[in-house]
Amino acid sequence: MPLALSLGAGHAPTPVRAVTMQNTNGQAIVLALKHQNRRDPRKWKGMTFAIPFEFSMHNFLLRSYLAHYSLNPDQDVTLRVTAPPEMVANLKAGNIDGFIGPDPFNQRAVTEQAGFLHILSSQIWDGHPCCALGMTENFIHTHPNTYSAVQRAMIRAAAYMQQTENRQEAATILARAEYLNQPELVIRQGLTGHYADGLGAVRNVPSRLGFNPFPYYSPALWMIAQMKRWGYLNTPVDARRVAEEVFMLKDVRRQAAALALPDLTPPYASDYPPIQVLGTAFDPATTFAENRTR
Repeated sequence: MPLALSLGAGHAPTPVRAVTMQNTNGQAIVLALKHQNRRDPRKWKGMTFAIPFEFSMHNFLLRSYLAHYSLNPDQDVTLRVTAPPEMVANLKAGNIDGFIGPDPFNQRAVTEQAGFLHILSSQIWDGHPCCALGMTENFIHTHPNTYSAVQRAMIRAAAYMQQTENRQEAATILARAEYLNQPELVIRQGLTGHYADGLGAVRNVPSRLGFNPFPYYSPALWMIAQMKRWGYLNTPVDARRVAEEVFMLKDVRRQAAALALPDLTPPYASDYPPIQVLGTAFDPATTFAENRTR
C-alpha cells in the first residue's frame, strides 16, 4: 500500500513511507471443505477467491501462485476484495470458494469447519514481508520525534515476538475483546505454527509466522514488478529509487543498532537480499518485462 499510494496507482500520488515491517509469512490460501478433492490449482478455473485489497501482498502472492499453474488471475478466476474478518462467513455461505488472508482468519476457517489450509504463504515465498506500519511523509516531517518513537516501539515488538516463547503470552493478550476478540486457541495456532490443517492432520511449521522489522528493498522491487505485471502501473518507474524512498530501511537499521536488543539480529546484511518465489529466483531485470500469463 505505501508503494501504491506513493506511485499514484489508480489515484493521485500521496507520499507514504513504510516505517517498519511487522511480520513475515503468516498468510495462507484457504479452500472451502467441498474442494478437498480439488487441490490441483489447474482445476480452479471458474472459482472465486477473496483478497483483502488489490494492492496487498496477498493479491500478488495469489496471482503468482495461479500464474505458476498456468491460470490467468484476470480471466480464469474471480478475485473479490473482502475484509478479512468477513472471509470465513463468506466461505461458509458459499459466496467464495477460497481466500488468501492473514491469521487468525485462516485458522478460524478450520476451527469453524468451513475450510482447510491449502498452502501457507511461507511455502510460496519463505520470508516474504506482509504487514507494515505506514506513515505519510508529511506526518514524519511534522512529527519527527513521534515517528522515531513509534519506529523504536515497533522494533522492540518485533524482537519480542520473534522469540517463540513469548507468543503464548501474545496470544492471550490478542484474544481479548479490545484487540482481535478471537479464540485464544485460534490465535495461538497461527503464532506458534502448531496447528490443525482442516484435513485431519496436526502440523508443526515454526516458519508459519515470523517477525522482522527491516523493510528491505528487494521485496519492494518485487511488489512494483507485480504492479506492472498485472496492469496496475502503466508508466515507467525507477523502481530502485522508489524502493529506497518509500522503505525506511536506513532509519530502521540505525534505530535497531542504537537499541542493541539481544533478541534482534538483522536476517540479512544486504539491503537487497535474494528472493525466491515458488522455486524461482526473482530477477528484477527480467521480471519487470514479464507478460501477464507467465
